[in-house]
Amino acid sequence: MTESTGTDNEDPAARLRARRRAAMRGAERTLRRGPAVHTVGERLAALVEDAKGVYDLDERIDVYGDGVVGALEERVAGLLGKEAAVFFPTGVMAQQVALRCWAGRTGDRTVALHPLSHPEQHEEGALSVLSGLRTVFPTAAPRLPTADEVRGFAEPFGTLMLELPLREAGFVLPEWDELTEVVAAARERDAVVHFDGARLWESTVRLGRPLDEIAGLADSVYVSFYKGLGGIAGAALAGPASLAEEARVWRRRYGGTVFQQFPTALAALAGLERELPRLPSYVAQARVVAEGLREGFAGAGLPWVRTVPEVPHTQEFHLWLPYEAEVLVEASLAQAEETGTGLFWNWIAREVPGLAYTEVAVDAAGLSWTKDDVRAAAADFAARLPR
Repeated sequence: MTESTGTDNEDPAARLRARRRAAMRGAERTLRRGPAVHTVGERLAALVEDAKGVYDLDERIDVYGDGVVGALEERVAGLLGKEAAVFFPTGVMAQQVALRCWAGRTGDRTVALHPLSHPEQHEEGALSVLSGLRTVFPTAAPRLPTADEVRGFAEPFGTLMLELPLREAGFVLPEWDELTEVVAAARERDAVVHFDGARLWESTVRLGRPLDEIAGLADSVYVSFYKGLGGIAGAALAGPASLAEEARVWRRRYGGTVFQQFPTALAALAGLERELPRLPSYVAQARVVAEGLREGFAGAGLPWVRTVPEVPHTQEFHLWLPYEAEVLVEASLAQAEETGTGLFWNWIAREVPGLAYTEVAVDAAGLSWTKDDVRAAAADFAARLPR
């Protein structure tokens, strides 16, 4: 059966979403096979298959975290080298709880973070509205703060939150020595350190350290189960046992102690088992893709192209082109529909007219691409753009 791409009665945004999803499902080749392409039946069948060998499916169903959810919490705590971990239905809730717990323990409700971080960009001011916290910014540069910026910041703060990697700046990470210096600078100010590690799983290549050593720098760490790991949803907050105990209380207050979360927990365990070991190969391939895109667009005569960072720090990076977002979206969908190759799916406009970027991500679907494949696909994409 052919999937509908929308009707004339739908609004333009709905038609675009339907067209994009149809193009994604129809693409024979892509750099990342995202979750939006699956039907409910396909996703459930894949979950059962992926969970085999990861958890005993003959065990009774988990209720309020007394089964597979607890097993997942233990696994995460072990991977991150922390005393305990607490499952949350969303990362937003996990970080809300972490930061308000630290505020209560330090007696300081001020959180130092980056203005491009997730709480500032995507949470509708929740830290202040729900938790009464105040945020300050040691830097506005498109990178994590330096040790000197943390050490010399004029205002006091009780918690330093570092998003690793910083998505809105291009999924960028510091060097390991830079990160340890930043943490040390926070300690000098008697501040606790919390890592927004939604994509921490894929940060080991750039930082050159295992997960437990990276997480060991922070007092607490939040990790996601669907970013990088391909899970359904969910997150965990890891840290001292006393923090975990308090976090469970706040999780209930926030309505996050859900009756049954076993599908989400199973998908997370499967991701840790299957996707986590593959992430370094995705990072390496992202670097091949970034170079191929630059070379392909330059060879096609585009006047300007940037990948940010130039050499990706993780399996994701930003690609900037000098066109309006709407023009680039149309070229992306047309390429997928006409050739079966889907390079890009969404473009985001920024303040400068005629300039837009997309988030490029690589997973198992992109491992077979050679640099020549990427160059050729970029040249085909460029041919669809106005000159």
